Amino acid sequence: MKRVQLEIILGTLFVFLSALILISYATQETSRLAEYEVAQEAELIEFGASIYENNCTSCHGDFAQGIAGIAPCLRCEELFDGRIEAIGWEGELEDYIVSVVTTGRQVSTRAEYFGGGSPAMPTWSEKFGGPLRDDQVRAVSAYIMNFQAEALGEVAAVPPPPIAIDSSTPEGLGRAQFVISGCTACHAVSGVSEATIGPSLNGIATRAETRVEGLSAAEYILESIIDPNAYLVEGYGADIMLQTFGESMAEEDFNNLIAYLLTLTEE
Repeated sequence: MKRVQLEIILGTLFVFLSALILISYATQETSRLAEYEVAQEAELIEFGASIYENNCTSCHGDFAQGIAGIAPCLRCEELFDGRIEAIGWEGELEDYIVSVVTTGRQVSTRAEYFGGGSPAMPTWSEKFGGPLRDDQVRAVSAYIMNFQAEALGEVAAVPPPPIAIDSSTPEGLGRAQFVISGCTACHAVSGVSEATIGPSLNGIATRAETRVEGLSAAEYILESIIDPNAYLVEGYGADIMLQTFGESMAEEDFNNLIAYLLTLTEE
């Protein structure tokens, strides 16, 4: 075999082996890029979860389950299947969520969710006077989008942790009712909630009996739940609190809730 032929053969083998090495490297690089993208998305969702916890739980619930009369569920099928069509949004769902978080809502598109007043939802982007940067808005939107597969039944739903209660006493059941009814969205109670939309309920058991002449502490608390505007605590205006608890709560739930509130003697 002539030297020229040998060089051609060796050159061809070199090119072939080089191509194999490049293909192998490209395949591994694609896998690495995919793993990197998954890791980046996971970090974004985790970051968004922290933004949600610090800013959104008082209205949408600790687990994005929504609070009746305050704000809708963000992990339910209704958001991911038909919401943007119902309001005529022509873009992607995530862009809609970003838009709502960015600019807020002056008026709710659903009467049953009024956000505790007007606006129904405040603006969150710093571009419009809110506290969040663009990357934070995107992160919390990614966190909400993370519920899509669960909401649409594509993966098994992960139920929120159960509320720890002592079901053997009215006070224990009342504490659970306090959380279930969304009271934590507006009222502070040590160890339960730090909300500031409505007056703090720490010490309400001792203050209640001094609020309205002729009403006991239990009677005052009941009136405040059924008719929140009957007595307004200084510094808080009318119509802050949902007006329909008298229609939506059962008598037993009222009794349990009042029993719990009457245990709050410490300021």
